[in-house]
Amino acid sequence: MADTGAVKSEDTPFEGGPMDGRVLPVLLGPTGHPPKHYRIPVPDPDGGPPTVLVYRRVPRGQSRLGLQKGWKYEYAAEGEKGDGKPSRLKWPWSKPDATPGGKRDDTDG
Repeated sequence: MADTGAVKSEDTPFEGGPMDGRVLPVLLGPTGHPPKHYRIPVPDPDGGPPTVLVYRRVPRGQSRLGLQKGWKYEYAAEGEKGDGKPSRLKWPWSKPDATPGGKRDDTDG
């Protein structure tokens, strides 16, 4: 673990893409897990908008007892969802997406 003072971090390996084989200290959230997506802005040498590399968190592996060993990041060449748009949280009280034909989603009526 890297020493970052009161903030906890974890040395996390990166696989695929330009960061393949590197291990970086990643800050942990309040649950003790690193973020689901890790975005790395890479400045454009010509002064244009930066290119953003997106890595997705996946389990690193399992021990012999079936416990998870930790996390690693895999390169997501297509971005977060494949269409370039960030994923939207699905909360139980969120308004559902529009359904075809303008009908409600429930079957109770």
